[in-house]
Amino acid sequence: MIKILLVDDHELVRTGVSKILNEVKGFKVIDECETGEEAIKFCRQTEPDVILMDMDMPGMGGLEATKKILRFSPEAKVIMLTVHTEDPFPTKVMQIGAAGYLTKGAGPNEMVNAIRAVNSGQRYLPAAIAQQMALSQFKSAEENPFSELSDRELQIMLMITRGDKVPDISEHLHLSTKTINSYRYRMFDKLGIGNDVELTHLAIRHGMINTEKL
Repeated sequence: MIKILLVDDHELVRTGVSKILNEVKGFKVIDECETGEEAIKFCRQTEPDVILMDMDMPGMGGLEATKKILRFSPEAKVIMLTVHTEDPFPTKVMQIGAAGYLTKGAGPNEMVNAIRAVNSGQRYLPAAIAQQMALSQFKSAEENPFSELSDRELQIMLMITRGDKVPDISEHLHLSTKTINSYRYRMFDKLGIGNDVELTHLAIRHGMINTEKL
């Protein structure tokens, strides 16, 4: 029996994915979490075989939660579930030690295959994303300036572009507003921009955010 932890802030997504997976022979969703913080707490008490982790959640977010889980449980098998198909997201996710990367456009069969693959010790990447990652190493920073951002800067970028304000980001990430603004201005400097509006436009241009959510 493959024991699965499902982490997503949307109840409708969790309900749908749980229904699909619980109908697969040998699969069992043992719990659902709606934040990265909840997932960390759960994984300190119970060891799921596979964790399906949403990347974009209020609060800590999937990237940071995955890093913290892998810090105290290096053998944990995390599949990042996200709307993002463009690098550097897949590269960042695999660099921090995730076992797989799956887009929310994937069908049930692909999700099942991904879970079986990582549970058996393999890493899983959709073919198109694996090809994109291979080609991205030949791209310059000018082609995708977001590749220059750190994990934390990418996380803050996603929060800013979905409309979160600095005080909210500060509260969610448990960092001071001064620290958030330091990350923010460092990010602006790396990207050659001057404000949040320019950041959003640049992110849309490079396919870094899902415009359907804006």
